[in-house]
Amino acid sequence: MDAEELFQTLDSQREYLGEWLPFVATTLSLEDSISFINSIVHTSDEKEACVYTIRKGDEFAGIIGAKGIDFANKKTEFGYWLSEKFQGQGIMTRCVRALCQRAFTKMDINRIQIKCAVGNDKSSAIPKRLGFTLEGIERQGERMSNGEFVDLKVFSLLKSDFKTLMS
Repeated sequence: MDAEELFQTLDSQREYLGEWLPFVATTLSLEDSISFINSIVHTSDEKEACVYTIRKGDEFAGIIGAKGIDFANKKTEFGYWLSEKFQGQGIMTRCVRALCQRAFTKMDINRIQIKCAVGNDKSSAIPKRLGFTLEGIERQGERMSNGEFVDLKVFSLLKSDFKTLMS
C-alpha cells in the first residue's frame, strides 16, 4: 500500500470520509498513514488482520479488510471505505464478495460480521445486497471524531449462508 496515496485521499476528502470514519480526524500527516500501515504489517498473532487496498486501474480507491480474526472461533469482522470518486460503481460490493470468498474458502472462517453506523445507508446497502442477516443494533457502538456515539447495525454472514447464495 502506498502511504502517500492513502494520506492524500484522506486529506483531500476529510469532510466526506470523516462523516462516518472517526480515524480521518486523527490522520493528520503522512507519518500517521505510515504508522497505520506499520500497525497492520506488525499485527500480533492474537489479533490478526488482513487489509487490502482497492484500486481502479492505476488509481487508489479505498481499503477493505478483515480485522480481529478469531481463528479459534472461526470468525472475523470486515471493515471498508471507498473514495467518493468511486462510489456507486459496484466496486465495494465486488470487493466484499471476493473477501467473503477468501475468508470462507482460504481462511476457514465460519462467520463474518459487518457493522455500519445507523444512517450510513451506502455502507449498509452492501451487506444487504450480499445476503447478510441484520442481527440487531449495537447501541452507541462507535465513538465518532466529534465525541458523540453512534448506534451500529450488526450484519452477519455464515459460511453455510454463503454456499447457498453462491449455488
